[in-house]
Amino acid sequence: MIFILLAKALQIYTFVLLARILMTWIPNLDPHHPVVQFLYQVTEPVLEPARKLIPPIGMIDISPIVVFIVLGILQDALLRMAY
Repeated sequence: MIFILLAKALQIYTFVLLARILMTWIPNLDPHHPVVQFLYQVTEPVLEPARKLIPPIGMIDISPIVVFIVLGILQDALLRMAY
C-alpha cells in the first residue's frame, strides 16, 4: 500500500513539474504570483541539482527531461514492488 501511495505522489509531482515547465512558455508571467512561487519552491530542489549535472545545450535546458525519466523509473519501480 505504501508503495502505491509513493508512486501516486511521484505522479502528482510529475504533473507539478510539467506545470512549471509549461509556465515558462507564458510571456509576461508575474513571478510574484503565489502559484508561480509555489511551483518554483516545489520543483527547484529537484531541478537545480539536475542542472548542475546536465548543463544546458545552447539555450535549451534538458534537465527536466532527465528528471521526468528518473521520476518515471522510480514510479515504475514502486509499482512493481507493490505488486
